[in-house]
Amino acid sequence: MVGEHSRVARAKALVHQRPVGAGMGGSMLLRRLRGNVGGVLGAVLVLVVVLMAVFASYLTPYGPAEGNLMSARIPPLWVEGGRSAHLLGTDQLGQDLLTRIVYGARVSLLVSFLGVLLALAIGVTLGLIAGYFGGWWDTVISGYTNLLLSIPYLVLVIVVATILGPSLTNVILLFGVTCSPVFIRFTRGEVLRLKEQAFIEAAYGLGAGAWRIIPRHLLPNLAGPLITLATFEMSAMIFYEAGLGFLGLSVPPEVPSWGNMLALGRQHLLTQPWLAIYPGLAIAITALGINLLGDWLRDTLDPRASRR
Repeated sequence: MVGEHSRVARAKALVHQRPVGAGMGGSMLLRRLRGNVGGVLGAVLVLVVVLMAVFASYLTPYGPAEGNLMSARIPPLWVEGGRSAHLLGTDQLGQDLLTRIVYGARVSLLVSFLGVLLALAIGVTLGLIAGYFGGWWDTVISGYTNLLLSIPYLVLVIVVATILGPSLTNVILLFGVTCSPVFIRFTRGEVLRLKEQAFIEAAYGLGAGAWRIIPRHLLPNLAGPLITLATFEMSAMIFYEAGLGFLGLSVPPEVPSWGNMLALGRQHLLTQPWLAIYPGLAIAITALGINLLGDWLRDTLDPRASRR
């Protein structure tokens, strides 16, 4: 009887094992962030882009579609020797380039954030089902994942985007569905690994079912790595959206988008290079900030990564 009580006690202790990164509050995260130069730089860049997108209407004196053909292709302020009223110049339609870049941040952030959120919802749900329940669930979901991963990603995205047509909603749905296999495969693999851990076996032994084990023991252990993976996918989606915009398959041409601006500026690289340089810099800086923040999150939320 004493031995049975001790085994139950050890099982309960294992069940209450703290997941990776658990107990790390906001103050601890901020302390770790202050000690990481790359993380601070990434956080600052991302914060600047987010604030720029949120307060776009207050930061620029022009509207995103406001143009004047008489003021088309005006060089940036420093090229004109301070005589220009447009800091970064104007485009072919006389629209202020800085205004278009600021408003374009909204499209990139919306596509990357909502696209990753949808991919997470699909991927984590299907990955948990495949890894935890196995059987024909695993066969069907793994088959779906392998099918999507077997098609070259850019080809798949371009074909589907051409069929759906240019629309912000279509782009978000497209990226959310086509990026979900990455999260499905990762979640399934982690669930299969975690199922072999002692605390999960102890939960089984105490009679816990799927509706208790998945939310209380599996998801907390998946949260850190999934957040890290999501940040890198957000960075990739910014490039994907810009690529679709460059091909005219993202949002309609009248909507400010960094990809659309690159497409318009490519024809004037030799005469007015700023038309393509500044949108390209906006894409690169935003992606750099998200990647730096993702590196810091990986080292902070998943201590195993720093020991490899």
